[in-house]
Amino acid sequence: MPEISYITEEGLDKLKEELDYLTSVERPAISRLIADAREKGDLAENAEYHAAKEAQGMLEMKIFRLEEMISKARIIDESRIDTSKVQILNKVKIKNLVNNLVMEYLLVSESEADLKAGKLAVTSPIAKGLLGRKVGDIVEINVPSGLMTFEIISISR
Repeated sequence: MPEISYITEEGLDKLKEELDYLTSVERPAISRLIADAREKGDLAENAEYHAAKEAQGMLEMKIFRLEEMISKARIIDESRIDTSKVQILNKVKIKNLVNNLVMEYLLVSESEADLKAGKLAVTSPIAKGLLGRKVGDIVEINVPSGLMTFEIISISR
């Protein structure tokens, strides 16, 4: 059974836009490059042809992955998001109890993650450690750099 991925409507729209661009713009462009390279003669020693075929393979792999992500995506009804405990699409404000640094993250699906924009993938170690917790909870999370301790300050939508 395929693994379902929960995503916002906005995130799904972005995936569909990227897929549309790749199939309607990038795929024909690479096909033209291959055709142009074929016209230049001997394919065995034609570097342009081999580069274009490699680019085509990479593009097709990316298209396949996007199609797979879209097929497994389920849109989350944002109006039904509960803020009594941490879950996907919650904004969580946490305080690092070692250095007193306060951070706020929006927990999103892996495909929507963007740390610079404050969007943390629910599959990340920190998000996994926060899921299901409540305001005021002290959470110890094992991350690649070691054990970190956070206090959950607030949960919102």
